[in-house]
Amino acid sequence: MDHASFTEICLHQLKMSGVREGEKLIVLTQGSDRLDYADAFMAAGQRLGASMYHMRLPAPLPVGGWNVGVTGLAAMPDAVEALKACDMLIDCIFLLFSPEQMAIQAAGTRILTAVEPPELLARMLPTKEIRDKVEIAGVMLAKAKVMRITSPHGTDISYKLNTYPTITEYACTDEPGRWDHWPSGFVFTGGDDDGVDGQIVVAPGDILLPQNIYVRDPIFYTIEKGWVTDIRGGLDAQLVKSYMEDFNDPRGMGMSHVGWGMNPHAKWHNLVPGAFPGGMGMEPRSFYGNVMFSTGPNNELGGPNDTACHLDIPMRGCSLFLDDEPVVIDGDIVVKEIQMERT
Repeated sequence: MDHASFTEICLHQLKMSGVREGEKLIVLTQGSDRLDYADAFMAAGQRLGASMYHMRLPAPLPVGGWNVGVTGLAAMPDAVEALKACDMLIDCIFLLFSPEQMAIQAAGTRILTAVEPPELLARMLPTKEIRDKVEIAGVMLAKAKVMRITSPHGTDISYKLNTYPTITEYACTDEPGRWDHWPSGFVFTGGDDDGVDGQIVVAPGDILLPQNIYVRDPIFYTIEKGWVTDIRGGLDAQLVKSYMEDFNDPRGMGMSHVGWGMNPHAKWHNLVPGAFPGGMGMEPRSFYGNVMFSTGPNNELGGPNDTACHLDIPMRGCSLFLDDEPVVIDGDIVVKEIQMERT
């Protein structure tokens, strides 16, 4: 995407995020990654009269795996203080789950993460409709006491919902201390620390993230009192178990967030070779009607688990109930107030 086109979609984003004249925005990058993002956001912000700055961290040292919550800012307290002093941080390195992000949010800085390819950002621009529908879904989820998920493949699991807040993601952020991720479009929460029980069957066509691959044969998870106690199956189950064992952290077996996707512009099929544009898989997390469960950290929700071992698994064809009322049936949202026309 050329600079002018990229600037226009960033301008749309900043308008949706309520950027106004006189606000101070910082674009955070690392090494040589996403410098074009910084250029586009800087140009867009200047057009709105904001004071724009670019903070560029040194390139990170090579690490294995996806270590969520580990950032270069940990050794740079002065940089963290500077980010706490701005109105909006545009995070182009992925700070999520880190103590640094939590401190920046607590100071009132709103944060937007943008690490997906420009073409995907353009196709999944934030809209008022998506925001309105996701916020309605967030109210529904926040009122619920129990979530139950079933599927034709054998999933039957219950989450008691009495501890953690509901998080809405609609790809823009205009409230102090709020974080969001562009692109997105889903709602989630976490089960009680000892309140998740049952079986999840990850079926062929479901997605493993951060591996960015489709599951080929079923993976059977047994969950007891909020912890994965068994993972069975074929090659894909072995892959998941080996990946988790690499972290040498038993907290990776904890149950993390859970919710459903609502973005009608997100495509399930775009992980196939030749179609996947890159990035960290926000499109499969967001596609309409998916039910996604996660394992590992829950500190994003205020919980005690800050393990770096994290998997997100969007599933197709599931049914999701809140206090026995259907929300998603066989992969389709059935609550009229939050339905959207898929493209």
